[in-house]
Amino acid sequence: MPQWDNDLYYRFRAQRTQPAHDLVARIDLPAPADIVDLGCGGGNSTSVLRGRWPDASIVGVDSSEAMLTEARGTDGQTRWLKADIATWQPQRRFDLVFSNAALQWIPDHATLLPRLFTLVRPRGILAVQLPDHYESALYRVLLDVSHDPRWSSRMDEPRRSLTRNSLSFYYDVLRGSSEEIEIWKTEYHHELEDHQDILTFHRGSGMRPYLERLSEEEVPAFEQRVLEGYREAFPRQANGCVLFPFRRLFFLARA
Repeated sequence: MPQWDNDLYYRFRAQRTQPAHDLVARIDLPAPADIVDLGCGGGNSTSVLRGRWPDASIVGVDSSEAMLTEARGTDGQTRWLKADIATWQPQRRFDLVFSNAALQWIPDHATLLPRLFTLVRPRGILAVQLPDHYESALYRVLLDVSHDPRWSSRMDEPRRSLTRNSLSFYYDVLRGSSEEIEIWKTEYHHELEDHQDILTFHRGSGMRPYLERLSEEEVPAFEQRVLEGYREAFPRQANGCVLFPFRRLFFLARA
């Protein structure tokens, strides 16, 4: 997992939180008593859960102390827990196991998802949102720049840092053990002021493992190459703004 800068990550809080709103809106649970938010970060998705189910007992789990420090200031009702989602094994199950844009940082989803599904009570739901931008210019430009001979030898691990699987994969992994499953994709088109905003958006998440492999002196050159790629890939609109597409994958599996 990269080291998180919560201020940078949440500079685009509205764009990062909208998928949590959309996922929560599709969850058919009238009054879940116990909810866990896996990869809760600074509490933005947890706040969405609290808004929908104000009386629920909610646990927010994250591996970043910096993110949890911010989260603790957002909600005194929630229990905030520092733990690694990949190995965390609670002593109880939940009516809703929720994760918004976190599981992509954990490998081997063929093992991870069935284990997380065991945390769901009967008639409860596992609800997950994952980035699905790996065929987009956002990711392709970053990969191309990572192959520059100046730093390519250090980029093997960053290029493997995000777990990507198909919609069909998640359906097959969960359909056998779930009573029903819903799975869909949404492509958001975020209105940003300029290409620098796209770079800043990505710097706060998927670009972090790459930047952590560079020296302080190398970072400006790397980011400039990425910025040039984004200028070519994303044209300005008539008003000067840039529409930045970002696709996301969602699924709900009922126990």
